[in-house]
Amino acid sequence: MSSSTADLPSLTPNQINALVVLMVEARKLTNAELQELAGFTLTGKDNKKLVELGLVETDRSRRLLSHELTDEGWRVVRELHTAAPPKAGRSASRSLFTLLTNLHRGLDRLRISHGDFFKQTGAEPAPEVAPTSPTEVAPTPARSSVGGDTEALVRAAYRELAARPGAWVGLADLRDHLGGADRAAVDTALRALVRQDGVRIIPVANSKSLTARDRAAAVRIGDEDNHMLAIGAA
Repeated sequence: MSSSTADLPSLTPNQINALVVLMVEARKLTNAELQELAGFTLTGKDNKKLVELGLVETDRSRRLLSHELTDEGWRVVRELHTAAPPKAGRSASRSLFTLLTNLHRGLDRLRISHGDFFKQTGAEPAPEVAPTSPTEVAPTPARSSVGGDTEALVRAAYRELAARPGAWVGLADLRDHLGGADRAAVDTALRALVRQDGVRIIPVANSKSLTARDRAAAVRIGDEDNHMLAIGAA
């Protein structure tokens, strides 16, 4: 979806504050945690509207409600700075929107996504590996006709395309270079690589500059479609 104030819903100051806190924490928050962090809870009409708009997912399975941004919620909060702050918020809302504007400008300059910037270190548990019996054989990594697992193929393709270690390479160019490599295997390899030292995969900040080819080649990681890969020197 293109960035446009027409795409942004009309929100109250408290609803905006809830989205911003959920963004900067980048995790599920209970009402008790919201109260401790920001001095308010997300209940009643504010909660109902954010859920109906598809911006927040609220877990009501337990007595203490917990809330988390949806993909659409991430999109909206990333673009809030493009809208006018609500008049009801007065100076506090204007100050917050000034902060969001400068945050966006800084991340755009660094080419880091909001999700990557606020990602909780160590928040994702290590994947569980089921033990194998002596008669079982561990699965073989996805391989191409030229040999090597998919992560190695991605690294090799990057080295051939990048002007230097750490330079940005578009995923569209990378996929073309990999030829007939399985799409799902490449996506899995990219999601594994981004957790490794020296590897960055980010979205293009100016979504209007993306071509249909760029969009088709994107890999979904967390809450965002990502289009660029950089791998530093080993």
